[in-house]
Amino acid sequence: MADTKPEKRKPVFKKVMQLQPDTKGHTLIVKVVSSKMVLQKARPDGIQVRQMKIAECLVGDETGTIVFTARNEQVDMMNPGATVILRNAKIDMFKGSMRLAVDKWGRVEVAEPGSFNVKEDNNMSSVEYELVSVVDK
Repeated sequence: MADTKPEKRKPVFKKVMQLQPDTKGHTLIVKVVSSKMVLQKARPDGIQVRQMKIAECLVGDETGTIVFTARNEQVDMMNPGATVILRNAKIDMFKGSMRLAVDKWGRVEVAEPGSFNVKEDNNMSSVEYELVSVVDK
């Protein structure tokens, strides 16, 4: 029996408008519209002190925008005007609205400047979703 690695799948790039609540595994190319630091504190981690940073960034493409929650090292890449690739991103729900996040299973990479203009009048995070329980009859 030969050791065969599973074949890597080519990423399927999604558009911001295609994102749905509570989904994961998204790969997107977006531009950073704005970035606002919401938390920055040092917390002791054994011997050393770890910096903890969280920023809320408005990112988007030619179909719309969404709030991306950047954590720690991701914060430094989220400069307004920068084009970034979000790999294996997921949608978290926060107070009924969608937020994009990349956890330890994903990656944020700075990319070549995108040739698209961000459609800022379609903010997917401003759409409020309500959790509805579906009961089969």
